[in-house]
Amino acid sequence: MSGTEQTHEGRAPRVLVIGASRGIGLETVRLALASGYRVRGFSRSVGDVALDHPRFEAHAGDALEGRDLRAALAGVDAVVQSLGVRAGPRMVLRRTYLFSEATDELVRAMGGTGVRRLITVTGYGAGASYAHLKCHERLPFRAALGRVYDDKSRQEAVIERSSLDWTIVRPGILLNGSTIGPYRVLDNPADWRLGCLNRAEVADFLVAQLKDTRFLRRAVTLCR
Repeated sequence: MSGTEQTHEGRAPRVLVIGASRGIGLETVRLALASGYRVRGFSRSVGDVALDHPRFEAHAGDALEGRDLRAALAGVDAVVQSLGVRAGPRMVLRRTYLFSEATDELVRAMGGTGVRRLITVTGYGAGASYAHLKCHERLPFRAALGRVYDDKSRQEAVIERSSLDWTIVRPGILLNGSTIGPYRVLDNPADWRLGCLNRAEVADFLVAQLKDTRFLRRAVTLCR
């Protein structure tokens, strides 16, 4: 398998993937399993995931419920959080607090259970990266994603105020391809830019962070 480090019990680390039923979360589950980790997939619809693997455990729950999160965190070594909302008119027109409220619950739950490593996907345009959008990018961004990304910015603030060992990951425009090619990790704000990459490439970076400490308590941008 891969070079996963063993826990003190001599078993592969267990990763909790929040948002495991689709998109980046599902890709992360697959790659983490392929890399030798034990994976607990968490979402309300995770039972629908057609995945039969001896190291995969489906854990249905609500990311806004602290009780569900605390139960899912039992015996976990690290957390990958990849929340999403379905595209459509409601995403454009309605204010959302899903990302910030779910993250607030998660940070509290992690603090209470002693789990420290958190790797969270937000997106390019959240937090400090919004200032790096070019002028011609800002108008369509605000029109299509403004309300969602306002909350992703609040989400990042919750994480940055925490005492956890966090990494914030801001991918650009997401593509559906499953190939993993060369992509860039930009951690210097002067280099941040909007770009495209596959969801599988984002997942590849997330899994790498489970044993990579270079980006602890830092936010990075991913693009090709």
